Amino acid sequence: MIPDPLDIDAPVAVLIDELAGHLGVTETVTLACDLLGGADPALHQQEIVYLTGHGAEHTHEGWADHWPRVWAARALLHVWEDRAAPAVIAGLSDGSWRVAEMCLKVSSRRELPQAGDAAVSLAHHDLSRVRAQAVRFLGLAGDTEHVEAVRRAEEDPDHAVRRAAVRALDRMAIRLDLVDP
Repeated sequence: MIPDPLDIDAPVAVLIDELAGHLGVTETVTLACDLLGGADPALHQQEIVYLTGHGAEHTHEGWADHWPRVWAARALLHVWEDRAAPAVIAGLSDGSWRVAEMCLKVSSRRELPQAGDAAVSLAHHDLSRVRAQAVRFLGLAGDTEHVEAVRRAEEDPDHAVRRAAVRALDRMAIRLDLVDP
């Protein structure tokens, strides 16, 4: 049994680091991958306190079922082993936009090129914040076959997506040595 966090009001990144101090990085990554894959969060209530920053008095019962997957993906922003990549890539296809968006953020932070095709699909998502995150990812880790999807995003109805597309194309031009992105 792990103890309660030293400071429940600490930023989640600090709490996740503290959790990794108790469990070890490998076990914390395993926990995140398991939860991201749909493991029963009721079996991990104490660990979830660290992932959420909500005290033990919150049982997390009644919360939407996607939240443990979001929290698990968010943990992978702060603890990482390469073996977590398949769980993150699978999370890009999650039916919850929140999970997919967080997996895009992890894919960006970890520069996972294998997320490129899923990011292209998410660049057409109904929500502009998901589209923008997908385009940002493609700028960081997309390849030449993803340039056209970013170009199309320059015509997006949402200003934030268009701005992300311009920046992504600039990054891709430099990173991929493109003459005319």
